[in-house]
Amino acid sequence: MPDNKHITHPTDAQRIDINDPFEVKNWCKSLSCTETELKKAVDAVGTWADDVRAHLNK
Repeated sequence: MPDNKHITHPTDAQRIDINDPFEVKNWCKSLSCTETELKKAVDAVGTWADDVRAHLNK
């Protein structure tokens, strides 16, 4: 994720960087989930956004 916080999209839109708080916030908003749900999904299926999205939609 770039240091410019005005850019609201991830650098790599296919992967979720769970260690970047700003990116986590944006992914939570995009996926309509909480930070805890996002982290659990990443733990379960990895950092690929499509996999996380599918896991959250179960």
